Amino acid sequence: MVDTMALLPPFIRASRIPPTPYHLTGGLPADDEVLLDMPDDRLGPALVAAGQGGYGRAAELLAATRESAAWELRDRYVRRLSAFARSRPEWYDTWRAEAPYDPDQLLLGAQLAVDRVWDSPARAELLREVSPLITAAARGEDRDPVPWRIALDHARGSQAGHTYFGELWEAALRRAPLHYGCHVAALRYLATSWRGSYRECFDFADRAAQDAPPGSLIQALPARAALACLTEGGGTVVPRERLDAAADRAIELSATFAAADLWPAEVRNKLVYVLVCLGRWTDALEQLRMIGPYATSFPWGRESEDPLGRFLEVREEVRRHALIHPRSEHGGRVRSGGH
Repeated sequence: MVDTMALLPPFIRASRIPPTPYHLTGGLPADDEVLLDMPDDRLGPALVAAGQGGYGRAAELLAATRESAAWELRDRYVRRLSAFARSRPEWYDTWRAEAPYDPDQLLLGAQLAVDRVWDSPARAELLREVSPLITAAARGEDRDPVPWRIALDHARGSQAGHTYFGELWEAALRRAPLHYGCHVAALRYLATSWRGSYRECFDFADRAAQDAPPGSLIQALPARAALACLTEGGGTVVPRERLDAAADRAIELSATFAAADLWPAEVRNKLVYVLVCLGRWTDALEQLRMIGPYATSFPWGRESEDPLGRFLEVREEVRRHALIHPRSEHGGRVRSGGH
């Protein structure tokens, strides 16, 4: 039987560490069972094929999301495929050469172009050269909100003004008013624009969550605002009750998904980070149980070049604290810039 994990590109393989006995884990999966950035059963085969040099499975995957208007999945997949293409540029170059007008290739090209220059000191200038690629992706499929999410990220990175941002935001909303990726991109733009004051970010996130139906990923947007606030030094100026309310809303959302479900793993990993910052150890432990074996690079990669190792360290810290403090402590002190 073929070991499909061995065929996956290195960036999605999980590292392995010695296991911890189950009775010491607080009901959590053993350390050696935890996987980092695990692809789902549709993305996994596309990445395996990409590792072998073929782009056909990836093209089929993105085409299926476009045809079914599965925009949240499409957004996730294009990010992961872009990460692969950064390490294997010849793979994408072949796809572009053989299918220059493919809307899915155009979308991936726009994401890849933004990703490649994002960490450059000359990011703002370089991003301006990327604009035509984002325009081409938007024209490739007019219904698709994902090019507009990329455009919102582009606006943040290029330090675009509020008027231009507002035009992009309206265009994104017309296509998918409940698209989580676009809302996160808008929130991050606001956080950058209003650095030092997070009231506008929370107002935006709260309004969006209040307008969204139960079960929508947008219910996690206030917690995303809390994450930005806590990790960027705003935790001392935002009222504690507002941070707790954001976490509580995300906990309610998490409860609508099955435990150890891969789909909400990204939201749950960020929620654990927020809960630990707030000292809510019991709530954090419960979310770690809901996460199961699915760790994600963000937010743990913020603190370590080994995000899986950092996740496991925090998980152990949460388990130990939860034994000492069996109740959630809404009145605890915010540890700004902590985990």
